[in-house]
Parts: sequence; C-alpha cells; structure tokens
Amino acid sequence: MKRMRLDRLLSNSGIGSRKEVKILIKRGEVQVNGTTIKKFNYPVSPSSDIVEVRGQRIDYKEFYYIMLNKPAGVITSTHDRFHKTVMDILDDNFKALDLFPVGRLDKDTEGLLILTNDGNLTHKLLSPKKFVSKKYFAIIDGSVTKDDVELFKKGVPLSEDFTTLPAQLDIVKPNEVYITIYEGKFHQIKRMFEYINKQVLYLKRVQMGNLKLDDDLSPGDARELTQYEIELLRSSIQ
Repeated sequence: MKRMRLDRLLSNSGIGSRKEVKILIKRGEVQVNGTTIKKFNYPVSPSSDIVEVRGQRIDYKEFYYIMLNKPAGVITSTHDRFHKTVMDILDDNFKALDLFPVGRLDKDTEGLLILTNDGNLTHKLLSPKKFVSKKYFAIIDGSVTKDDVELFKKGVPLSEDFTTLPAQLDIVKPNEVYITIYEGKFHQIKRMFEYINKQVLYLKRVQMGNLKLDDDLSPGDARELTQYEIELLRSSIQ
C-alpha cells in the first residue's frame, strides 16, 4: 500500500475531520512507530507503520462499506442547504470517513442504501452494463393483477423513447408486492405503476444485487457490512 499523509490516514480512519486530526497532531498526541510526530504531511505506510493516537493503535482500512436503513424524509445526498441528507443522520464516527451513497433513493422511499468510499465498486454496481438488481417492497393503491405481472415481465414504456427492462413483480397481497428492477430511472417504480393507473403508497428497497437489508436495522440506523456481506455485494457484479 502506498504511503500517505498522516493527517489523511487519521481522518480516513474516522478519528475526526482533517481539521480535528491536525489539532491532535499539533498537540503531540499522535505517534508513529513510537515517535511523536507533529508534521501533518508526515508520510506513513498504512501496512507497516504503527500509528497511535493517545496510545491507542489505529487499524487503518482503505475502504469502508456501510449499510443504512434510510428513513423517509431524508434525501440521498452528501450535503444540501435545505434538506436533511443521509450523511446528516449518520453517527459521527461514520461522518468522518468521506463516504458517498451508492445510487439514490427518493426522499419518501425507505430501505437499503449502501455508503462507501470505494469508487471502483460503486461505479460497477451502478453501471447499466452490469444489470445489478434492486428489489423493493411496495404498497399499492389498488389491486395488482396477473396481467400487471405479465406486463412488467415485458417492460413498461415510460416514454416514447424508453421502455424499462423486464421487471419481476411478485404479488404478496392484492395491494402488496415485491418488484425487482435492473435500472434506476427517476421515480421509475412509481412511474411504472402510474402506467397501469395505480399509485405507490409506500416503497422500501429490501435488496441490492445479492445483498439484503438487515431486518434488525431500524430506519435511520447504520452499521458496517461484514466481510461476508461485502463479498455478496461484489458477487453481484461478476
């Protein structure tokens, strides 16, 4: 692993913002291989150097993968002047990791949202060429029929020049369904149901690729993915 600035390593490890870790370094609270370092740009090797803050060793990780159960009323953005964002509701230890959302969920849509600093994986998961599935649970104003299921299998025309890829519609109750899509156009699921003269009353993403939302994660809560879950996510693009 390449050498990097000491302040960057600390901020990327969730110790604090770049400004906050510079204060720690300036105060002499950071040691590298047992020596106190007061230079912000001091080069360190994450794989071989021992970095400590107030005597506590820092285990550096290059990439972080966070599962958030996004609540309604929050927008999928890193910052916004007028609305609460998914970054605003994260715990402070996650806010310092320079994360960004993998794709987006509409403001009133709940459920699985991945946040990471792994740009390469994000690009692949969102690439139209990879056809990564997104599964949602929806409550519909009206009864969903077998004819609707067949229509979704063929693809739904949302405009004169765009028809969705075939989608899987599974009826749980007449007004409750699971729907799996392979792209993510603006308000796509709502528009698909509008085409058949039905309205989506509630929408929650429950799965992305091979990764399912943790049922024990309450709306607004977040946690790191396990190594097994990271591999599930990666296997979605192979």
